[in-house]
This record gives sequence, structure tokens and C-alpha cells, in this order.
Amino acid sequence: MLKYLLKRSGIYAVMIFLTTSAGYLLAVSTLQPALLEQERIPRPTPEQVTSSFRLLGLDPTKSPWERYVDWLLAIVTRWDWGRSPNGAYINSEFGDRVWISTRLFLASIILTLIIGVALGVYSAARQYSLQDRAITSYSYLVYIVPAPIAYFLVQLGAININETVGERIFFVTGISTPGIEGGWAQFVDLLAHYAVPTFAITVVGWGTYQIAQRQYLLDNVNADFVRTARAKGLTRNQAIARHALRVSFIPVAQSIAFTIPAIFAGGFFAEKIFAWHGVGSWSIDAIALQDVNAATATLAYGSMIFALGAILADFATTLVDPRVRVQ
Repeated sequence: MLKYLLKRSGIYAVMIFLTTSAGYLLAVSTLQPALLEQERIPRPTPEQVTSSFRLLGLDPTKSPWERYVDWLLAIVTRWDWGRSPNGAYINSEFGDRVWISTRLFLASIILTLIIGVALGVYSAARQYSLQDRAITSYSYLVYIVPAPIAYFLVQLGAININETVGERIFFVTGISTPGIEGGWAQFVDLLAHYAVPTFAITVVGWGTYQIAQRQYLLDNVNADFVRTARAKGLTRNQAIARHALRVSFIPVAQSIAFTIPAIFAGGFFAEKIFAWHGVGSWSIDAIALQDVNAATATLAYGSMIFALGAILADFATTLVDPRVRVQ
């Protein structure tokens, strides 16, 4: 297993390198931060802009290939991802933003997977019942509703709860309250800030898993191996739990490769709406500010997240599918 994972990691590392390199060359050829600098008041001269950018390692007089070589050498030799036009170091900014995004999405990803699969199994076992119709209808509804609209609705619901109670229970923006001291007080404040965005991302994300798990399980409920298990004395629920569920979970496990980056991609909207300044909002700001290095760093991060999801999907498939053997 370890050899297999290392081999897959090497393949994805090459893919990340190629994707990131292509992204940098595209960004350095299209993004022009020097033009934004010349719109400042008082307007600097082109010579001043060039001199300032040269000190930051963003010399606009160099060709895209020359800048790419300098950028790549800095990463390989010093793990230095460069600087932004405002002088900020990408390494420092990126580390802070990744930690914020991870704190926001980690619980949501776990809850989305667990709740989605559990509801899919529950509704499939009660096909065409009132519970099944209600759960599946909700999943289809959130599937077609754009994520930003759903996040806004959850945010408005939290605001209404605060107004009804007459005090602030849930925080709808921000990560924490400045000035809070004491371990318990900080923990309660953290939960109050976490609750709304985590709930919003989770209730929007589990619908896809519920629909998929329900459909795959229903496809296997009447399969020959399930009927054989029932003929040997197992009840319907026992046959589903021991045989049909494992087989139906295989395609769901494989979809993990796409779910993790999809949640991060959809989370870009959540970060903006709930004012969590993570990687998502940073990448949007990087494009608006023509920041080549920041845009490339977020592209590399997205590629790495996709690769991690793909490796987890491969690992999960080998666990749930006895027909798969790691060579």
C-alpha cells in the first residue's frame, strides 16, 4: 500500500508541477500589475514603477520565460514563492490564509460526507416513504440552488434568530471577536463564529452524496447476491447493511476526489459572504490586483487539494472494494 501511494503521489506531483508552471506562464503573460500602479495618485513615473517592481522580483522588463526561471529557482532553492506588488511575502500570506480555510472547511467536509451517505442509506431503505420523499426533495432543491444564494439564506436565518432572541447568539461574519480573553470565553466565541458558515457549507453540500448513495444502493438492493443473502436467512436490512451497502459505496468513495476540491471551490463564496479571509477570497483579490505570484500559489494549492482527494479516493476504493488489489 505504501509503495502504491508513493507512486501515485509522484504522478500527481508531476501533474501539479506542470499545471502550476503553465499557470504561472499564463499569469505573467496576461496580468499587468504595473498598469495598476500607474493609476495611483500622485501617479509614479514608468521608471519608478519598474524600479520598485525590480526590487520585488517582479521586473516587468524581463520576458515571461526569464521571470519563470527566476521564480522556479527561488522556489527550488529557498522555497520562496515571491512577493506581491504591495511588498507582502507570499509564503507568509499563504500560510495564514491556508490555516483559515482549513479551519473553516475541515469540519464541513467531514460532516458533508457522513451526513450525505447516512441520509442516502436511510432514504434508500425507506424508498417512497414520506421521509424518503422529504430528504430527496431537499437534496434536489439544494443541488439546483446556487451556493451563494444558499449561503445568504442561512446568513439571514441566523440574523433572524439573533433578532428574535434579542441578543447575538450566532456571528454571521468574521473569525473571532477581538479582545476576548480566557480559554473558555475564546472557545465559546470560536464556536459562535464557526456555527453559521459550517452549517451553511454542510447543508448545501450533503445533497449530492445523499442522491448518489440512495441511487447506487437502490441499484443493488435487488441484485442476485443480495437475494442470495436473504435466502440464507438474513433480513432485508441485514442483507443491505452487510452486502449491498458496501458495493454501493464504491462509486461514492471514488467521487471523493472531486468533492474535496469542489467544497473548497464553492467555499470561495462562503469566505466572501461570511468574511473569512482564507485562500478563496485571497485568490479572487489576487486576480483583481494583478498579483501573479499569489494567483499562481492559489493554483498550486488547488491542484494539490485535487491530488490529495484523488489519493484518498484510491485508498478508500481499495478498502471497500474487494475486487481491487493494489499492485
